Amino acid sequence: MKMFKLLLTILVFSSSFLNAQDLKPEYQKFISKFILEVKSNDKEAIAKRIKFPFKREYPIPPVKDKADFIKRYNQIFDKVLIEKIVKSNPAKDWSEVGWRGIMLNQGDLWIDTDGRIISINHQSEEELKLKNSKISEQKKNVNPSLSNFKEPVAILETSKFRIRIDDLGNDNYRYASWSLNQKMTDKPDLVIEKGTFHADGTGGNHHYEFKKGNFRYECHFIVLGEKGSAPAMLIVYQSEKEILSQDAKIVSR
Repeated sequence: MKMFKLLLTILVFSSSFLNAQDLKPEYQKFISKFILEVKSNDKEAIAKRIKFPFKREYPIPPVKDKADFIKRYNQIFDKVLIEKIVKSNPAKDWSEVGWRGIMLNQGDLWIDTDGRIISINHQSEEELKLKNSKISEQKKNVNPSLSNFKEPVAILETSKFRIRIDDLGNDNYRYASWSLNQKMTDKPDLVIEKGTFHADGTGGNHHYEFKKGNFRYECHFIVLGEKGSAPAMLIVYQSEKEILSQDAKIVSR
C-alpha cells in the first residue's frame, strides 16, 4: 500500500478486500455513467464528482479546485488509469467494501455510494516525477542532518512544537522536533529514529511511535473522530505515564 501513505489507512484494506461485495445494480448504474464520462474525456462532469481540495500523495500538492483539476487532469488520469476505468465492468471489476465505498480492482480508485470520488490511488509517471522533485526540494529546506530521508510523512504543529516525521526506508520512521520559533533548517531539539507505524483499527486512524530511553512519543492522526476534534495529537509518556498531550494541526501531509 505504498501508493498513498497519505491514505494509508483508507487503504489498510488488505483485510477489507476479503469483505468486498458484488456491486448493487443501483451503484452499477452510476459507475457506468462515470465510465462513460472518462471514455468521453468529460473533465467537467468528472470534476463535479470531486470534493476539493483533493489530496494527492504527499508531497505532491492537493488539487485546489475545479480549474486546478482540469489543468492537472492528464497528470492524474493518465492513459493507464483511463484504460483501467474504460475497460472495467461495473458488475465484475467494481466492488462495495462496507462503509469505505466502492473500489475499482484492488483500490486504484474509490467512489462513495453517492457517486463522489474519494481517492485515486493510481500514480502516473508524471506524478511520480513531480513527487521526486518535491522530495528533492524538501531535502534542501531542512537541517543537513535530516536530509537523508526516503520520503516525508508529515509536518505537525502543536501549541509549542513543530514536528517532522520522515520515512527513512525499511519501515524506519524518524521524529524530529523544534520549538515553534525555530525553522526546520535549524538543528532540531530532538531526533529519534527507528519509529514504527501503527494502524488503529480499520477506520483510518493511525499513529507513529518513537522511543528514547524511558520516554515514548506518539503522533496520532485522526481520520475518524468526534466532530470538532483535532486532526492530530502528540502524546508523550515517561515510564508508561502520560506526561504531555497536545492537539496538533497538520501543516503538510
